[in-house]
Amino acid sequence: MQKEIVAKIKEIQIKAKYIVTDVLSGEYESAFKGRGIEFSEVREYMPGDDIRTIDWNVTARMNTPFVKEFTEERELTIMILLDLSASQEFGSSDDSKKETSTMLSSIFSYLALRNNDKVGLIIFTDKVEKYIPAKKGKDNIWKIIKEILTFEPHSKKTDISVALDFFNKVTKKKSVVFIISDFISSDFEKSIKKISKRHDVTAIKIFDEKEKNIENHGITLLQDFETGEIIEFDSNNKQDTKMYKELSIFEEESLNKFFKINKIEYLNIKNNSDYIHTLASFFKKRETR
Repeated sequence: MQKEIVAKIKEIQIKAKYIVTDVLSGEYESAFKGRGIEFSEVREYMPGDDIRTIDWNVTARMNTPFVKEFTEERELTIMILLDLSASQEFGSSDDSKKETSTMLSSIFSYLALRNNDKVGLIIFTDKVEKYIPAKKGKDNIWKIIKEILTFEPHSKKTDISVALDFFNKVTKKKSVVFIISDFISSDFEKSIKKISKRHDVTAIKIFDEKEKNIENHGITLLQDFETGEIIEFDSNNKQDTKMYKELSIFEEESLNKFFKINKIEYLNIKNNSDYIHTLASFFKKRETR
């Protein structure tokens, strides 16, 4: 392995460990631990039991009331669905969207490690490009970070539904799912609604400020990273600039509305921002819901 890659992995590890240990660990545990429940056994009904837990099939067979018992599922399985299509390479300042996504993936991985949870990774473009099954341990974290850093996509395009459908096929146990993408994709709504019925899903949109606001620089060339198409845009034209901003606002409001209606957690993270504060606030909100 190249020395530069090893050094970069160690740099990310140190930063992620610090964030997890000093900022987020307690927040994560309070937000997620104990929220899952799994079936344990059936037993005879006792006065005071919740009638909603009655197992009517067993009750009918035994001719006496039986109830289902559940236990808290303390060990979690974390799955990271990471979009590394060409649009993630964009960045108007120090880091690209990919670098922000890489750091977030590392933070979630170390949160899992610290809390003795399993963590896995699905890297996708318009197809599933890499799948690492959920496991425990430091070696698995190293593997996840290494795969992200050295990843070279076979495709430039994005199709989130492909990754969601693949995840649904390979994952049977209820999981905590983080989908990290810029959500420059279409027709994923049906797939994400489907997995949200079985799993605890959080969608994390990574965006760059320049994608929402184009400064007045006269004629500007805008390139679609995924198709290579280049269009000419006059940023001094007030009407065109207004339409661009309105379209950006409309797309964001539509996305936010969709997730809210379907009760799917949604985070909007600006590239190169203080996303640690955003994550901490998100975990606290979950804890009190």
